[in-house]
Amino acid sequence: MSHENAHSSNPEIIKRLNRTIGQLQTIVRMLGEHRACPEVAMQMQAVEKAIGQAKKTFIHNHIENWLEPGDTVSKKTLQDLRDISKYL
Repeated sequence: MSHENAHSSNPEIIKRLNRTIGQLQTIVRMLGEHRACPEVAMQMQAVEKAIGQAKKTFIHNHIENWLEPGDTVSKKTLQDLRDISKYL
């Protein structure tokens, strides 16, 4: 099992999450400005989707780097994969 590149996509995920922080700040400002509900809800949906995609990318990257082709899967490794996949 190779864990050397286990989090190779982290810089991209961090960039996505930092963008999401900006979106959240915009939503807070919009609420303070009493903006229309549909506008705010649309921004919230965008944030929710961005976080979901970042999480999915993070977990898939972890799983892909957890096993190498031809590896025998131990019970612990299988349980680790089950544990993380429940967050998808």
